[in-house]
Amino acid sequence: MSRLIVISNRVSPPKTEDGSGAQGGLAVALAAALREYRGLWFGWSGRKTDKFTGHIDMQRAHGVTTATIDLEEQDVEEYYNGYANRTLWPLFHYRIDLAEYDRSFGSGYERVNERFAETVTPLIEPDDLIWVHDYHLIPLGQQLRERGLKNRMGFFLHIPWPPSRLMVSLPYHEKLVRTMLAYDVIGFQTEEWLESFCHYVERELGGTVDPDGVIHVGDRSVHAAAYPIGVDFKEFTEALESDAARESFERLRTSAAGRRTIIGVDRLDYSKGLEERFLGYRRFLEKHPRYQRKLFLLQIAPPSRGEVATYEVIREHLDELSGRINGEFADVDWVPVRYVNQGYRREELAGFYRAAEIALITPLRDGMNLVAKEYVAAQDPEDPGVLILSRFAGAALQLKDALLVNPYSKDEIADAIMRAIRMPKEERIRRWKAMVEVVRQEDVVAWRHAFVEALEKARPPVRREPTPEPEAC
Repeated sequence: MSRLIVISNRVSPPKTEDGSGAQGGLAVALAAALREYRGLWFGWSGRKTDKFTGHIDMQRAHGVTTATIDLEEQDVEEYYNGYANRTLWPLFHYRIDLAEYDRSFGSGYERVNERFAETVTPLIEPDDLIWVHDYHLIPLGQQLRERGLKNRMGFFLHIPWPPSRLMVSLPYHEKLVRTMLAYDVIGFQTEEWLESFCHYVERELGGTVDPDGVIHVGDRSVHAAAYPIGVDFKEFTEALESDAARESFERLRTSAAGRRTIIGVDRLDYSKGLEERFLGYRRFLEKHPRYQRKLFLLQIAPPSRGEVATYEVIREHLDELSGRINGEFADVDWVPVRYVNQGYRREELAGFYRAAEIALITPLRDGMNLVAKEYVAAQDPEDPGVLILSRFAGAALQLKDALLVNPYSKDEIADAIMRAIRMPKEERIRRWKAMVEVVRQEDVVAWRHAFVEALEKARPPVRREPTPEPEAC
């Protein structure tokens, strides 16, 4: 059996045998795959070094081998804070107005991808399957090919792919996309992002796309498909039985004091539509004053990417907006918005989800949005809550029984909250049953199996000829 080599920007080694201590469901799924395939997880350690040496820190924990490298300060600023998060992230989330096109960012991005390739190549054996993750490492496959690797390689994009009219605003966009053709399998979260990519290939590269998803450009043929990612349903529902989940459930229910809880859980990011969500909630309070003391919004938004100025701005805006809403509507024994800038463990979040009667998940653009799926998985089958979901989240294509809204419309958000409050129990149960079946069947394990199976079926790897030993003098 071939080994699986997972390569991502950051590495999240498992902290328990079942992986449940890892950060997020994706890390759990990848750890399980690595144990199954005797694999290796390679990426950045998250640490900085004065000078890049290529030193690899090898660790093995709970059946998973990890290999990490440290990056220089300039690498982090140009590759991670720069090109990845100030150029590609906003562009791929349709925020061309926020995208920064700085030549040094592109140079740093190429340099770090080269360093990844140079460092990981000696660790790869001829029969290994290579699975590269996300927008940080788009050119890595091409870099590995240039170093002689003939292995089967797959790439999965965890965020949206923008329409061609936006993609062409990126300097050297054609060069970047052509590097993706070095992979044998390319995966996207949804059919929409897949269609956008295929449209770009046909329009800008003169390629063709077969009905079975094989893309042809020049002498390259690549299989591209949608592989919707899910949550680890089994692990997440088991987390509901933990002491931490029970405690967080009771904590939130007790503090609610009989009021309905509307919950939102998002990383602090402009793509999550948090300002628009607060304004929609404010519109609800304006239109329905008799409900003002009967509910509250709990928004959990842990900070991220604090070194990027755009994220400091959104935090300031949300601080101000939540303060204005509370100042306008609060009473001595009630505040309409509980805005929390810290993260919680998965077990605690599971308890919060179960305690909340409504989830308000309204990103402006999202590759998938696993919080929506976690909320569904956490519900009490006898008395489930209502999911209000942005129609621009990838999850909306699967969770069709959520209340789908346009996150830019304050009135749609306000009306959806009112509809959720008034929804009969029978309708809540019917909608939840339809959604939880999707979440259960199309979970992260199914996603991982589908992608790796496609990679295994790709063209057989060509073995590299061993480098002959130099003759002795």
